[in-house]
Amino acid sequence: MSSPAHSALRAHHRAPAPRQWILLICLFLLSLPAVTPRIYSSDEIQYFAYLRSIWFDHDLSFENEYQYFYDRGIARSEGFHETFLEQKTDTNRRINFGTIGCAILWSPFYLAGDLVARAAGAPVDGFSKPYVAAVAYGSAIYGFLALLLAVRCAERLGFDGLVPALAVWLGTPLFFYMYIAPPFSHACSAFGVALFTYVWLRIRDQWPTRGLIALGAAGALMAMIREQDVFFVVGPALDFLGSRTSWRLTGGLAAAAAFAAVFAPQAATYLILNGHLGPHSSVGHKMNWTAPHLLQVLFSPEHGFFVWTPLALVAIVGLLRLPARGERYRSVGFCLLLTVALQIYVGGSVDSWTVAGAFGQRRFIALTPALVIGLAALHAGLQGTAARRVLMVVTVLAVYWNLALIAEFSVGLMDRQRLEPGKNAYHAFVTLPRIAPSLAYRYLFDRGSFYKHGS
Repeated sequence: MSSPAHSALRAHHRAPAPRQWILLICLFLLSLPAVTPRIYSSDEIQYFAYLRSIWFDHDLSFENEYQYFYDRGIARSEGFHETFLEQKTDTNRRINFGTIGCAILWSPFYLAGDLVARAAGAPVDGFSKPYVAAVAYGSAIYGFLALLLAVRCAERLGFDGLVPALAVWLGTPLFFYMYIAPPFSHACSAFGVALFTYVWLRIRDQWPTRGLIALGAAGALMAMIREQDVFFVVGPALDFLGSRTSWRLTGGLAAAAAFAAVFAPQAATYLILNGHLGPHSSVGHKMNWTAPHLLQVLFSPEHGFFVWTPLALVAIVGLLRLPARGERYRSVGFCLLLTVALQIYVGGSVDSWTVAGAFGQRRFIALTPALVIGLAALHAGLQGTAARRVLMVVTVLAVYWNLALIAEFSVGLMDRQRLEPGKNAYHAFVTLPRIAPSLAYRYLFDRGSFYKHGS
């Protein structure tokens, strides 16, 4: 039963006015023309291949999908042919390091794309523009739903999350993976984690069995989108085990059963592709569980999460302050910090921790709900107008830094293999303001020019 303190807190908190929600939704709808319906990287191809192969070929054999993108010069990155068109798994199938969760989430949009293709006379082959656009817009929508769920998570704790969500939207790599490269898994990952976090915060006062079943199902979906996201289960699981609720064993078994049932498609996929439960054996070779890159993944001047995304450091400071706000926040704060720490640990354990060639430390996009809560908690805990103005200035600068890096990355003003803070700061504050009108024109009316060699 919810305590009087919990009830009083929720009664005291006022949800944002409907017009604020409407404004946020309108901003997103107006931003949809900025979505880039394009597939260009091996990661995107792997996730897309699941959907296309199941939908049209009714199998999990990806050779024709890989060959299609290779023949058209889309998948010509170093090692693509050797990895995906020469090597095979133990079950004699082409390797796919992705998971099936994105295909499940994209399927309603893919159906819409199929209907559009048939109505418009486009090739009904699963590859044509309506299909790719459907996946791209679907990812953008899931990214936005992640933000809305993050706002609701903040509200469950008594905070106003709308402005923090807007800051995280514009100030983290989520923006890039919603609009510039949406066929990656990361926008969907943010949605999966936000949904799981919201269910946890919704049920944690009483832990009803029905709620635990929903939590287990949400956890399975989250793990099917990106395997690394399964570590988000740890915080809520410890919160449940430390609660005083009755029927703990029954509820825990119900959650585990729901997880297993929903995760079954991914388990079957593992067996069909790899011959065992789990990813391809080569994935294990990339992991060093002593986390030798733990500090680098955060603070490296070239690849560090906090250097690419300083807003994340500000938000985590807010999470660190959460346990000090009282009993209501203590366990939630510790659990959120634990999940953040686990993501950092995993990120520092991967040999390819630099994610070179990608925009920012994209593996941390799943932290979106935690960052929104952290920013909301930090703002709520500041005393005095001056402190809040300082936070506002820092937030604005962090948002501008992210947007400027996206512009530099997109037009070739930066080395895509690494960040050079001094050089990028010069471009951000000197070069970009000067060329901004021409870039805006190209993006609106000649977007394809950004993808030409030397642009």
